[in-house]
Amino acid sequence: MANLRDIRRRIKSVKNTAQITRAMQLVAAAKMKKAQDQALAGRDYAELLNKVLSNLESNFEDDVHPLLRTREGGKELILVISTDKGLCGALNTNLGRKILSEKPEADIVTVGRKLRVQLGKAKYHLVADHEVRDPVPFSQARPIAKQLTNLFLEGEYSRISIAFTRFISTLTQEPVIVPLLPISHESIGKVNEVEGGDDEIVEGAGAGADYLFEPSPMGVLDALLPLYINFQVYQMLLESRASEHSARMVAMKAATDNANKFIKELTLEYNKVRQAAITSELLEITTAMKAME
Repeated sequence: MANLRDIRRRIKSVKNTAQITRAMQLVAAAKMKKAQDQALAGRDYAELLNKVLSNLESNFEDDVHPLLRTREGGKELILVISTDKGLCGALNTNLGRKILSEKPEADIVTVGRKLRVQLGKAKYHLVADHEVRDPVPFSQARPIAKQLTNLFLEGEYSRISIAFTRFISTLTQEPVIVPLLPISHESIGKVNEVEGGDDEIVEGAGAGADYLFEPSPMGVLDALLPLYINFQVYQMLLESRASEHSARMVAMKAATDNANKFIKELTLEYNKVRQAAITSELLEITTAMKAME
């Protein structure tokens, strides 16, 4: 009977776990829908912004604006966007592996606690850490973008990239590292590709066109380039958040399904042990009755 009690305790414990994972699955599913809609809605604007900037960039020399200027050598800085909470499968692990394999010498600015801790243990130099609410407000992307821009303009870093998890579908998320600064035709093309834009827009009809700029080319770039950087940081925060909630919903659903499967197996085992105990008692009674005859 002690064995039956142990099985009953295990069934109760697994049921409690299944209730928790089911609740977390429902919460993640609700957040996932909002985050996915927000990320997908921003892609059209990002694609148009990439197109405009790519067409304009072809009219300038690299040294016409500091944010377009390519520097040889120097250090690289990466904005790493991860999650604050776990229970989202291998999302953070896959992104961390990509950074460790492709950018072992870079400094980092982090959003999210998970990779801040992981990369800190790997001896990466942490420049700054930012917290972002959920859902992501555009106002919180601005200070991050401004800090990255200032670090680049001050000459401390010659290249700045963003590492995040790209949202593809509810079941598929891809860790990627894309260049942010300096802004160039190639970097815009890579960003546009990652954001799911049409490859042809980078070489669109407006590329190479002769533009008239008001009030001046520098004035236009001073207004457009910070907007581009702000929005790219914001869009990649949205992509990461959509990936996080999607991965967590899938992970919690898998955990709930496994718990329910385990409950069925334990219930079957419990019934077998109980049946064996009853059979044993019946045999003892029958044996005793025969001995009394």
